[in-house]
Amino acid sequence: MSQREEYEIRTEQLILPLVEKNNFELVDVEYVKEGANWYLRAYIDKAGGITVDDCEAVSRELSDLLDVEDFIPDAYILEVSSPGLGRQLKKEKDFKRSIGEEVEVKLYKGIELLNEKGKKVKVKEIFGYLREYDEETVTVEMEDESLVISRKEIAIIRLAVHF
Repeated sequence: MSQREEYEIRTEQLILPLVEKNNFELVDVEYVKEGANWYLRAYIDKAGGITVDDCEAVSRELSDLLDVEDFIPDAYILEVSSPGLGRQLKKEKDFKRSIGEEVEVKLYKGIELLNEKGKKVKVKEIFGYLREYDEETVTVEMEDESLVISRKEIAIIRLAVHF
């Protein structure tokens, strides 16, 4: 297990009681480096959507716990926020909740599909409805065909957002 994964797991253990006592859902925890800065991010949600005040309350309590535990030696920025409209599907519960929803799938490398004119084209981004999933594959229904995609080929899968 990498240090990054260890930090994420330990942070999850600290934040879970905080979100549960408020009837929130812990969506994800990530520890990432962006530019010169490290970020420890926790994504929380609740029915009807999370508010800034909800995020602030959890952030304050989590920050205090992290100060006491002090298991991350690097300087980092703590962020507690909503997963947003186009939330990524990462865990079993995310996929289960999203069956029937429109998703956007970004692939590591292009696959050949037929376009509207019947011509083969390579695509790295697919929009469709999540129909099935298991540990190895995801099935997305597009207009008149279902596409079974290996999870190893998927860079990101998230709920589709149209503006």
